[in-house]
Amino acid sequence: MNRLTEKTFATRSEVFARNGIAATSHPLANQVALDILKQGGSAVDGAIAANALLGLVEPTGCGIGGDLFAIVWDVKTGKLHGLNGSGRSPRSLSLNHFHALGLRKVPSEGPLSVSVPGTVDAWFALHKQFGQLPMKALLEPAISYAHSGFPVTEVIANTWTENVARLGHYSCFANTYLVNGRAPKRGEIFRNPALSSTLNTIAEQGRDTFYQGELANTMDAFMKHVGGFLSLEDLASHRSEWVEPLSTNYRGYDIWELPPNGQGIAALQILNILEGFDIKNAGFGSALHLHLFLEAKKLAFEDRARFYADPDFNKIPLERLLSKVYASEERARINMEKAGLKYEPSDVPRSGDTVYLTVADGSGNMVSLIQSNFRGMGSGLVPDGLGFCFQSRGELFALEKGHFNTYAPGKRPFHTIMPAFITRNGKPFISFGVMGGDIQPQMHAAIVMNLLDFGMNLQEAGDAPRCIHSGSSQPTGAIMTDGGKVHVESGVPHETLEELKQKGHCVSTDVVSFGGYQAIGLDWETKVYAAASESRKDGHATGY
Repeated sequence: MNRLTEKTFATRSEVFARNGIAATSHPLANQVALDILKQGGSAVDGAIAANALLGLVEPTGCGIGGDLFAIVWDVKTGKLHGLNGSGRSPRSLSLNHFHALGLRKVPSEGPLSVSVPGTVDAWFALHKQFGQLPMKALLEPAISYAHSGFPVTEVIANTWTENVARLGHYSCFANTYLVNGRAPKRGEIFRNPALSSTLNTIAEQGRDTFYQGELANTMDAFMKHVGGFLSLEDLASHRSEWVEPLSTNYRGYDIWELPPNGQGIAALQILNILEGFDIKNAGFGSALHLHLFLEAKKLAFEDRARFYADPDFNKIPLERLLSKVYASEERARINMEKAGLKYEPSDVPRSGDTVYLTVADGSGNMVSLIQSNFRGMGSGLVPDGLGFCFQSRGELFALEKGHFNTYAPGKRPFHTIMPAFITRNGKPFISFGVMGGDIQPQMHAAIVMNLLDFGMNLQEAGDAPRCIHSGSSQPTGAIMTDGGKVHVESGVPHETLEELKQKGHCVSTDVVSFGGYQAIGLDWETKVYAAASESRKDGHATGY
């Protein structure tokens, strides 16, 4: 049967395999993950190896200067395990310092945006719990490619150029990431010998060299030189945190996300609201489908603006936010004929590049992993000779006193990156994620609807045309009074757009990022994996 018949969008087949499978945003990362699986590595081993390589080949979205979150299905325990690998703010940097500088928001680059890089510790935490092969074997592919070079892919080359325009004035950044004074071109070989050396040091000396030893001392000296606040003390005190994933049931399936300081529960809140509507009979891409989706998003993001932050500093009303009773109350606020024009907005900027990947092994273990520098390549600050850029995740703090997400020393910022998982009857069903700032909760909910309401397969669910909402917000919690904008991809019918406009939605044709998606599903009867990776990124899905 022709897969394009009666479709308003192009798609392709899912990838099927039995022994192991991976879906990432870069073909080389896929191959590395499968190589590790074939050597007897676990799903987590494959994910760590792929993520390490992505930090080299896709520095526009990730790297060891950033943070990491993961959800792991472990066959031995028969349950999901969540890891929060986000770093904390410098202990020597106070809120008063920002106010003394007259700042109303944390800068998007430079020393004030830097928080502790959590990725390396997260790798070792995951590996200690679920790894099979030595860490040295997992990092060797990235070490080798960083030394010998790799050809830059098309999407990454374009994003690299955009990041150079923003961060190229930092000499430390230019020395590492520019070639002849510019970003590398599509198909051009890029080498990062400094990163090769750094990864080799981690492989030889272990986690502690990054947080207490040789590499930590280099980072500490660099930050002092550039007037930063991140210190050896901050690095030495860092630890990832194992957390219990949270879920809601939607149409008989359990959808799992991680708790704050991330934004994963926004997807669960959106789905709880939408569960009370007949989404299936509304029809995919109809004005009713998209209107309900957009209004549910606005309602969930009100709570995101108020409550999502580091739980060590706030008592977050999770039980209330995720209750079906509360969802029913929120659902009643939706006007079926009119777009809401006044909602409290998100407290975070609308930008951020990320990598999401998922890997599964022949034993049935699966990992959903997401990792990011924030705002593409991060802060622009590359510590001397280390070959990676510090993240700029500190930008996501609010500077308004009294807010849940207000800056404080030793605090984790609000986080946009969020891995997801679906189970059915207590068994793993789908590991998936979507990259792209505050697009992510919206697209997690949309993917679930595509799968469970509209009957799409994994590949179709990611390829289907997307619709997202953005609002005119500031990190200080300003009120959105214009209803925000609705951005749609080609493939959404013209009639739908006109109906949305009639309901008061501001439909925009601005060019925006609609994120990127990967997924792995497991058929428990046949023990066959299916995987998907959509065309908005350079990657694909592969198995054996």
